[in-house]
Amino acid sequence: MAADEELDKITPALRAHPLVLLVRYEIYAKAKKWEGAAEIAGTLVKLMPEQSSFWICSAYATRRKLGGGIPDAKKILLEAESKFPSEYLIRFNLACYECQSGNLKEAMQWLEQAIDLAGKKDIRMMALDDPDLEPLWCQISEI
Repeated sequence: MAADEELDKITPALRAHPLVLLVRYEIYAKAKKWEGAAEIAGTLVKLMPEQSSFWICSAYATRRKLGGGIPDAKKILLEAESKFPSEYLIRFNLACYECQSGNLKEAMQWLEQAIDLAGKKDIRMMALDDPDLEPLWCQISEI
């Protein structure tokens, strides 16, 4: 991972800067190194808890890391959901988690909230393109 090695050349004091950590998270996520990505995203949440995107990254990586999974990722986003009442992506991802857990009614409720919060940005096509939501595709096309 040449990009990761380049980041190691940054002075130690700046390696912990949120922007540097975010770049490192993206490198790990692209490489599917979920344990490292989850650790970095968790650090970003601690450093900047007011950034909803860091919570989403943390849940995304936690779901995929060894020993992680949907229940752990869901816990992260349920905590974030109350902190970010207008963030549709949190609810969208909760819909995905519920759908993959077989809780289709709850998934649809989260998805409807996400659609409402997204407002003019129509996220139904995004939902119809997400394999996590495939069990709901027929219902989504009727919304």
